[in-house]
Amino acid sequence: MKRTHTPEFEIQLKRLLEAINLKYDYDFRHYALASMKRRMFQAMRQMNCQTLLLLQEKVLHDSECFNDLLQYLTIPVSEMFRDPSYFLALRQKVIPLLKTYPSLKIWVAGCSTGEEVYSLAILLQEEALLERTMLYATDINPKSLEKAALGLFGLKEIQQVTPNYEKSGGKHTLSDYYTAASDSVSIDTALKKNITFADHSLVTDAVFSEMHLISCRNVLIYFDRQLQNRAYGLFHESLCRRGFLGLGAKETIQFSNYANSFDYFVKEDRIFQKK
Repeated sequence: MKRTHTPEFEIQLKRLLEAINLKYDYDFRHYALASMKRRMFQAMRQMNCQTLLLLQEKVLHDSECFNDLLQYLTIPVSEMFRDPSYFLALRQKVIPLLKTYPSLKIWVAGCSTGEEVYSLAILLQEEALLERTMLYATDINPKSLEKAALGLFGLKEIQQVTPNYEKSGGKHTLSDYYTAASDSVSIDTALKKNITFADHSLVTDAVFSEMHLISCRNVLIYFDRQLQNRAYGLFHESLCRRGFLGLGAKETIQFSNYANSFDYFVKEDRIFQKK
């Protein structure tokens, strides 16, 4: 298998991403090259392709192979209440301001398999805000969205994140929000009813208007600078006046084209407020 740092591999990769964009209308051309190479190399191993050209042949002639590849390119990895200090900061510092609105709109961009949006729904329920909140959870991966909408998770997976819930300021027990059966759990339907799951690409699609909070964590680290700026522009346009933007622990708007359009609100937890 060819090494991924060769110029030839990079040329072939760029051609493959162009072809995917033309055939399937998924645009990965401005994802960070280093992470894209790692993901593509992993896909080659798992899909038994010795060369990128062989992978391209499979993907462009078989839509099911493309769906398999998509699982590697979109990294559907998450957990409930990931980085609990972020959720604690939302609870203690952002929620008091959100309570001043008669109704709320929140967008979880890059929702993966739903862990973050359900974490937010639990937080909002405990703060008596869920009933007047519309949550929009979006992703480009249809399999991830399907799983997210079902709200089914492994029992061990949920048990492992219980300490996260407690550190996030949880007021009850995490088991209050799901029904366990055998080795899986089902999120309570009461948490689902105000959530809309939808296909949306930060690369090509338009804004969601008048959001009070946008949470997009651990997504932009996989974008190049040009695409990050596009995403920040979408967020800025989508947020209402003085709306909030939450990013991942390794992400910042500070060096983007929109650095002067936001203020730090909780700097250590990457929560920003639109000016």
